[in-house]
Amino acid sequence: MATARKGRELFTILETSADTESTTVCDSQDSPLNLSADVKWFEIPYRKPDSDEEDEVREEEDGEGENGFTSTAAAAAETADAASFIAGGGCNIILVTGSNGIEHDEEEYAEDCYYSTSTNCSDTTSNDSDIDFSDLEEEERRSFFSFEDDLDEDCTSPDFWGEPDQVISIEPFSAVSGPQHSLGDDADTRDYFRILFPDSLFEHMVEQTNNYALYRQRRSGKSDPHWHPTDVREMKAYVGLNILMGINQLPDTGMYWASDIFIGNAGFKKTMTARRFEKLTQYLQLCDRESEPVRGERGYDGLFKIRPLLDVVENTMWDAYMPNRCLTVDKCAILMKGRFSPTQYMPSKPLRKGLTVWMLCDSRSGYCHRAKIYVGKSSEDEVVASLGYRVVTSLVRGLEGQYHHLFMDSFFTSVPLLQRLLRDGLYACGPTQPGRKGYPEVLRPRNVGKLSQGEFYQCQRGNLVATVTRDVKVVSCLSTNSAPGIVGISPGRQQRDTDGEGESDSMDSSGLSFGVPRPLPLLLYQENMRGVNLCDQLRECYQVGRPCKKWWRYFLWFYVNLCIVNAYIILRESRGGTPPAGFNGKQFTQRHFRVRLAQQLIGDYQGARGMERAARKRHADSPIEYGHRLERMSERSRRCRNCTNKGLRHESVFGCKICNVHLCRGGCFSEFHK
Repeated sequence: MATARKGRELFTILETSADTESTTVCDSQDSPLNLSADVKWFEIPYRKPDSDEEDEVREEEDGEGENGFTSTAAAAAETADAASFIAGGGCNIILVTGSNGIEHDEEEYAEDCYYSTSTNCSDTTSNDSDIDFSDLEEEERRSFFSFEDDLDEDCTSPDFWGEPDQVISIEPFSAVSGPQHSLGDDADTRDYFRILFPDSLFEHMVEQTNNYALYRQRRSGKSDPHWHPTDVREMKAYVGLNILMGINQLPDTGMYWASDIFIGNAGFKKTMTARRFEKLTQYLQLCDRESEPVRGERGYDGLFKIRPLLDVVENTMWDAYMPNRCLTVDKCAILMKGRFSPTQYMPSKPLRKGLTVWMLCDSRSGYCHRAKIYVGKSSEDEVVASLGYRVVTSLVRGLEGQYHHLFMDSFFTSVPLLQRLLRDGLYACGPTQPGRKGYPEVLRPRNVGKLSQGEFYQCQRGNLVATVTRDVKVVSCLSTNSAPGIVGISPGRQQRDTDGEGESDSMDSSGLSFGVPRPLPLLLYQENMRGVNLCDQLRECYQVGRPCKKWWRYFLWFYVNLCIVNAYIILRESRGGTPPAGFNGKQFTQRHFRVRLAQQLIGDYQGARGMERAARKRHADSPIEYGHRLERMSERSRRCRNCTNKGLRHESVFGCKICNVHLCRGGCFSEFHK
């Protein structure tokens, strides 16, 4: 175990010279795990004392702390000034040591180094492992990845965890990754969006919307005089207007059609009327409501209303972009104002009430490969597998044996899950709850005691490494892609002395301060646990759709928005930063992508009133020539349209029958037609 027995220490502080540091610090720009180039890494061999006498000498020199652990308060004080050590050619490094063992020579360590490709900081960019496994037998090779025996064992037994001195194996990632499409250089934004949201979905939306309108009219027993069937062109224009509403945001939908020139949008008025937009919103549908099963019936599906959308979009998102090596599993929340039973109340989140979606995203680009909607607790009794276990295994289905690296938060990370992923050829890393089943008893807070900043303890079981450390607060984590005993020092923010007279001693000559040493699993997590956050940032910048009381509309616009974000990422990576043809700006941003996509979806579509407005504008120079004349409209006076546009209230029985508006007999007729 990784505990100190018989007074032997857990940690030692090693002083490295400039020569040693030059051989251990990673300066490679191409880090295989998306690591920052400014992180200083130190590769530390696992060394054990020669005898008990050497332990006693170290105990007398260093002293013992509480609970039999070696006190590392002095080490924390020294590592707080990390920059001065690095600038002077040396650095204090925390090294995990055991209770008894063999001292390794440098030659032996070079042969038995357990620090493999994924975490190594060598100058080479090769994906080959530092360890040559060619001479290993097939059974020994499979033992690194097959945890069937470990799954059968009780992970809570005292003999499950051992000393952090075992060799770990990390296979290189060699699967095909990146965008997968056959679009040429002349492809535009609509072509990339069509990869994820095909035209067949628009046709399905048109069919179900028309059917739902007839269904509602049959149920009510009366027809809707303001409704007529829609088509694919109008549906695309409707979606395009919803995309533009996320860029030009107004408090109320009707304000886009306001007559005020400072508020109303001429493009919206030209595309369709406000009433037509409201009718499309009212009857918009994705499923056949007549065949929807009731709760309790056989075949009931809580997501029946959006099931056709999910069946198409989930496949297109997975096929359009093959996953890279580092992936992130996390959840996102969707703000909702309607009523839906799986809606969760999260007081600690920015969105206190919303819908939960589990997402698998690329750690570097933020591309969302899969999204699973949380619909509440399962009706079946699934006590064996926790919710986090089921979510992760369902999100990574199809990635078995490709040696991806998954990063997740404490909600998902557990010993059974990491064993299952390792057996399937997937590595994982993430913080966990110290009280969770299988976590080492000796690393729990009551046994570790108070830790100094930068101090850490580790236990190991094959590739599975458990770590407890203190950064800002105490953090417990599990990993299968990190060798034990490896620490890194990353630059931090500039800090001033408390007196304000100068910079702190932890800053070098360039004004860059260095933080405390962190174990490798923690730094890997901090560097790669950002995929879902990147996707959320791109998605939340410009919302699609308007708030409503129907829960499934939120998921509809969520997936439309997600397809836009993914299409933008595919375009950006496929073209290497080169904007589409016809773009004259300096940088093609997501805002330009959305505006261009909305314009191409709308195209030259114009509703009935839009065509009438266009004809009125063409005939404005000579209205009398085209039949526009002032004549009596009705016996009852109505408000003058021209005066209403100017904020005045005048009524008249005269007007223009072609324009179907009432106008005053004065100059309102000519002024209106101009």
